[in-house]
Amino acid sequence: MTRAVLHVDMDAFYASVEQHDDPRLLGKPLIVGWDGGRGVVAAASYEVRRYGVRSAMPMRTALRLCPQAVCVRPRMQRYQEVSRLVFGVFHEVTPMVQGLSLDEAFLDVTASQELLGGAVDIARRIKRRIRELTGLTASVGVAPNKLVAKIASELMKPDGLTVVTAERVRAVLDPLSVRRLPGLGRKTGARVEAAGIGTFGELRSAPDALLWPLFGRYSAWMRERASGIDERPVLADVEEKSLSAEDTFEHDIGEPRALQAQLARLADLAAARLRMRQLMAGCIGVKIRREDFTTFTRQRAVAPPTCEARAIAAVAAELLGRWLAGNPGAKLRLLGVVLTELNCASQLGLFEQAGRPGRLDAALDEACARFGSRALRRGSAIE
Repeated sequence: MTRAVLHVDMDAFYASVEQHDDPRLLGKPLIVGWDGGRGVVAAASYEVRRYGVRSAMPMRTALRLCPQAVCVRPRMQRYQEVSRLVFGVFHEVTPMVQGLSLDEAFLDVTASQELLGGAVDIARRIKRRIRELTGLTASVGVAPNKLVAKIASELMKPDGLTVVTAERVRAVLDPLSVRRLPGLGRKTGARVEAAGIGTFGELRSAPDALLWPLFGRYSAWMRERASGIDERPVLADVEEKSLSAEDTFEHDIGEPRALQAQLARLADLAAARLRMRQLMAGCIGVKIRREDFTTFTRQRAVAPPTCEARAIAAVAAELLGRWLAGNPGAKLRLLGVVLTELNCASQLGLFEQAGRPGRLDAALDEACARFGSRALRRGSAIE
């Protein structure tokens, strides 16, 4: 049976969720992100993209490009809730699902075709079910491999469905700009174009003498990618290696009590994300970035593994306190809580109950789910 891979990508996911939940935002140039001086764009609606606004752009730049944009702060719990519905749709058609983020995944539907019809029928089913369950649209690329499927999903956004059969791979890829090649990067893409290579077809047929100065020993591999060759399998259920919550401050912070309050807030957020995924952390760390961008990490193993916010905050506070003691007067531009050695809570039955979420955490989770992530705060998170 011919291999069939789908790449499903939700359209402007965070922004679309906000517009769905608040119809007053429909049709308006919408930016999801923190509006502070060092904030960045987490998501941009299609209406604001016309002004050149893109994800990961500094908020100041985005608002300069589109001063009339409406800005809303991210609601990660809500996005995760919708994401679970979307991934539930994926698992309706195949167990071979490789999630890339909350709103994006590869699906190998090769074996599903005998029961559910061809790959295109399965793609249409996925799009229909996502719209029924969430009210949102997704774009899907259907192809013989992951690389071509990902490129295809971008060609007809939003709400697109692009099919590239094995016989049409070169016909579809050859005219495309090399900038569409995943992983090429902005700087490398500019160098490739400066060398006179503007399309996939030109990259595929370029001589080694032209490619070697650009890619070195990866020249043959880049030519294969431009030809649409990709043998990577879809890796189902790729385990999360870590989970974190971090923040870049609008102004550098040097006062230890203010830093500890910020850390307590981030520990609460990271713990909530753990519980949402039904995970426990066996190692707790902090990420510290000074005003000169020098970055430090400190971590400590904990037993039993935990998802309790108070336990995570206590270890993180101790790690930060030790670092501050050795770096008196330091001002920080970024602080984060990093959780690693993650395990499924359901697999930890032998661990003592102290590692499990308490009644306070459960109450906080319920309140935040009903009234938003900023509905309640612990006293330790107040400066």
